[in-house]
Amino acid sequence: MPIIKSAKKAARQAEKRTAHNVEIKKAIKAALKSFKKNPTAGNLAKAQSEYDKAVKKDLMKKNTASRRKAKLYAIAKAENVKLTAASKEAKAPTKKTTTAKKATAKSTAKKTTVAKKTQSKAKSQA
Repeated sequence: MPIIKSAKKAARQAEKRTAHNVEIKKAIKAALKSFKKNPTAGNLAKAQSEYDKAVKKDLMKKNTASRRKAKLYAIAKAENVKLTAASKEAKAPTKKTTTAKKATAKSTAKKTTVAKKTQSKAKSQA
């Protein structure tokens, strides 16, 4: 048992982190089990999402998750699961809108700069 105050705190933190990590691992295992039992596009997405969450929280390395997701995809392909492209279509308009916003912001900035220059020229000539 730790005696020093900081060691006690570290032990408490380790317990909390361990419990949190166990919950994430259980979610991964449950999603994987449901996918293997019923390989559908929805279950595939859920399992891949759980792997992504584990990587985001530094519970798993990026390449490990990538390798496991590739294996899931191979299983889905072998089972002839229809993978929808709806997610790709949904992502495309958001990229266009952000690009359009940036373009309009740039054009607005240029217009104001040109207007300021013409105003300053008019003042200097007068």
